[in-house]
Amino acid sequence: MTQSARDDLDFRALMGDVRPLARARNRADPGHAARGPSEAQLARRESAAAEPQGRDFLSDDFVDLLPPFDPLEYRRDGIQQGVVDRLRHGGYAAQAQLHLLRRPLEECRRALPPFIREARDHDLRSVLIIHGRGREIDSAPNVLRSYLAKWLAQFEEVQAYVSAGQADGGLGATWVMLRKSERARSANRERQQKRRG
Repeated sequence: MTQSARDDLDFRALMGDVRPLARARNRADPGHAARGPSEAQLARRESAAAEPQGRDFLSDDFVDLLPPFDPLEYRRDGIQQGVVDRLRHGGYAAQAQLHLLRRPLEECRRALPPFIREARDHDLRSVLIIHGRGREIDSAPNVLRSYLAKWLAQFEEVQAYVSAGQADGGLGATWVMLRKSERARSANRERQQKRRG
């Protein structure tokens, strides 16, 4: 007997009691229908719902990469150049710092809005963001630095930002000047009125 004939007999012996399914029941039983979302799915939904709503305006779409040795500078209309120069040279104390060095882009995108919002809620005016800069044109810190320049300009709270001086981190850090909150403005008006008498 040949090997092929033996294989055929072995197959028939193994499959001898197998019968075809009836036409009405020719589908596999998928089991019970899902009762609802799993615990992991519920946890992800809850986490997504708890995420602050303000981050969606920060885009991670295409951005022009900034050369690693070009300083960042931005100011809104009405902000004097002297304020930006003083900010660049560390003339305002760092009231808060955000360290984004060696963090993934998406994590930085999530961390920035709550930091800016919390600084504004606590009447902070000057904050320092440490992000690093790459030595190569396409290195990861350079990508983050490029996105940061794009993102900061999108915040209404940000009046100006500029690359820090060498003592504060150089091109790997950015000073940010925030708008005064309404509470800080009214306190400032009260001080001015008391001075005038």
